[in-house]
Amino acid sequence: MADTLTPMRASALPALDAQAIRSLVVVDGYPVAQTDHGVVAYEDQQWRALRWASPDAASHVAALFGNGSQGYALLGDATTVTGVAHLSLHDGMLSLEPLPALPKAIAHAQATANDNAVFVAGQASDGNRLLRLPLGVASTQWTDRAGWPGDADATSLTAQSASAFVTVAQTGGRERLWQAANDGTWKDRGDVPGTVVASSARSMGQAHLMFLLRGADGGAARPATFQTITSAWTTLPGASVEDPQAITAWRNGLLWASHANGKIEITSAQVQSSKLLLRWLDWIVIVVYLAAMIGIGLYFYLREKRNSTSSFFVGGRSIPFWAAGVSLYAANTSSISFIAIPAKAFESNWQYLTNNLIAVFGLMFVAVWIVPLLRRLDLMSVFSYLETRFHPAIRMLASALCILTQIGSRMSVILFLPALAIATITGISVTWSVILMGGFTIIYTAMGGMKAVIWTDFVQVIVKMGGAIFAIGFIVWSLHGGVGEFMHTAMAENKMKLFDFSFDLTKATVWGFIFLVLFDVVLTFPKDQVLMQRTLSTKSDKEAGRSIWAFAAIMIPGGFVFYLIGTALFVFYKAHPERMNPLLPIDATFPLFIAAELPMGVTGLIVAGIFAAAMATLSGIMNSVATLISVDFYDKLVGEGSQKKSVFFAEMMTVVVGLIGIASALLLSRFDVHSLFDVSIELAGLLGGGFAGAYTLGMFTRRANAPGVAIGIGASIFLTLIAWSFKLVHPYFYLAISIMLCIVIGYLASLCFPAPTRSLKGLTIYRDVE
Repeated sequence: MADTLTPMRASALPALDAQAIRSLVVVDGYPVAQTDHGVVAYEDQQWRALRWASPDAASHVAALFGNGSQGYALLGDATTVTGVAHLSLHDGMLSLEPLPALPKAIAHAQATANDNAVFVAGQASDGNRLLRLPLGVASTQWTDRAGWPGDADATSLTAQSASAFVTVAQTGGRERLWQAANDGTWKDRGDVPGTVVASSARSMGQAHLMFLLRGADGGAARPATFQTITSAWTTLPGASVEDPQAITAWRNGLLWASHANGKIEITSAQVQSSKLLLRWLDWIVIVVYLAAMIGIGLYFYLREKRNSTSSFFVGGRSIPFWAAGVSLYAANTSSISFIAIPAKAFESNWQYLTNNLIAVFGLMFVAVWIVPLLRRLDLMSVFSYLETRFHPAIRMLASALCILTQIGSRMSVILFLPALAIATITGISVTWSVILMGGFTIIYTAMGGMKAVIWTDFVQVIVKMGGAIFAIGFIVWSLHGGVGEFMHTAMAENKMKLFDFSFDLTKATVWGFIFLVLFDVVLTFPKDQVLMQRTLSTKSDKEAGRSIWAFAAIMIPGGFVFYLIGTALFVFYKAHPERMNPLLPIDATFPLFIAAELPMGVTGLIVAGIFAAAMATLSGIMNSVATLISVDFYDKLVGEGSQKKSVFFAEMMTVVVGLIGIASALLLSRFDVHSLFDVSIELAGLLGGGFAGAYTLGMFTRRANAPGVAIGIGASIFLTLIAWSFKLVHPYFYLAISIMLCIVIGYLASLCFPAPTRSLKGLTIYRDVE
């Protein structure tokens, strides 16, 4: 386990015919060197001379810096910096494009950049400062904040995500790493295990920093990484440099210049990331699992006559409550639970688990009051309720928004996450992983209908929970201190923090979760066709309620399992930082562990669990969206034909929905997303909150009417998008805010129109009221 997964490979570039080099930087992807003979760029395997676009530009440049792809210049003299300019390369000319002026002159400056901002740190007249300039924002200005504690100069500056990291010299020759926290304070990240070579700091991936470090003996400098989540350092073997004259970030590593044989030698050192391929037993386990899923679909295809919409959409209303409850849990715990939640717990703590705990109380209310009300109506689409209570247009509007939410905010993420895992483990590309997994799910869902969905869910819960529990046990067993080391490390790092009672709307707090559960579960549970379709498949009103109780009983222990995986991964990688891959995103942490650490066969089992986590939810979404398209649109617009035609149309829609989901996942794979868990929450809030409030207005009030509800839906979506554009609150609040706005505005707007005159008996929680 001491072997690093990512050694570095050094390779030589052509030497520079020069005696001295001032700086190296990468401009528009090309290495650029500033030497005593002028400026040159590395293009087409050779160095080519460049010209400054402005003849006196070089005289204003104090230093060059960059992020590995884009280059910048500090403007000023050798001691004081007064400005920053962006470098661009075009037709053999190097141009300076000045950025907004610094608010104050900075001495002994260090600078860095990422895709989002430029940072400058150093000494100003009022002490050390950190300046930040956002990029890609109109009318942007520098922000100025107090620098790190003490008055020592910074020896390096780099940025990871939204945070800046500064190394500072200490007495005794050691250096200290400080992080600029988002609340304006500075967080001490501990000692640096060596002396940082000037200009060698850079970010890697989503959670690593890289430095060239020289040991206490003053020998060769070697690349080392700092993991920003675990605070663990590790040295990367395969490259070293005795006396670097200039250094810059390039591609997945560093580029440096050194004197040798009367020339300037240029060396590149890149992190090597090899695929961790599955072995023969793993493939057998996966193939058996996939064959079983197709077999279940084929069994129900051959068994059912395919002429009944009730059979295809709600399983003939013959599903036992315990199977429906397990299927509810399977649908609710997708690949987001299996991959993104462990990644979130690895990065932070257990605060998001609070939502599960509070949601259980909400489900109790739903089981007693809401589900039996809807089950008695013998619905196949829950949006049929909105037509009966309000108007066909409200049904179709809400159904369309639900379809958009399921495809846009859920299918894309749920497909992409396991594809990321499979690509990490097997070497199969993300594109082919998405296509293969989506294709298998389409086949058995289209063949077997809701019965296939529910019974494959049952098998999939067993597979994925078994794999998850084994992974936790394996990690704890592999630690030298066992359970004691696990608990000590986790508690010392506050990784099991569960409750945050602060009133900060920018964080996920207990109050925020209560607010969310009230609106997302208690008041609007029927909005989710994927979940409701399972309860509608049970034998009776009583059985429907029991399925919710079964769902609630599984939710808490299941939630602890997935968050415990993330904590276990933190403890493991803090003890073994050399086993991490700095190039992978945070969401790939659990897949990396599965591929690199688990024994043959078990890896295949947990990969099957990843498949199961995704396919359980995907099959439910495909079947539910196909149901909505068929029942809410096809039957309403085309006219009710034979049930056989409706079933055939639903089968075709299952295929179409699956293909659209595959396309949206492939689109998502083109973006560098920090946390797919956060993205799924944000998209669900923006797309899925507006129509959900219609159920509250229908079930809990007698005054709401169709025009008022329509106004409430439109206004809530519009106002939530405004809140999102200004980033007013934490993304977790968007869904609840959108639902609340729909309820408040919809009810007030209803007062402007006549009250409903039709009988509301059986349509509200006031069951006996006409």
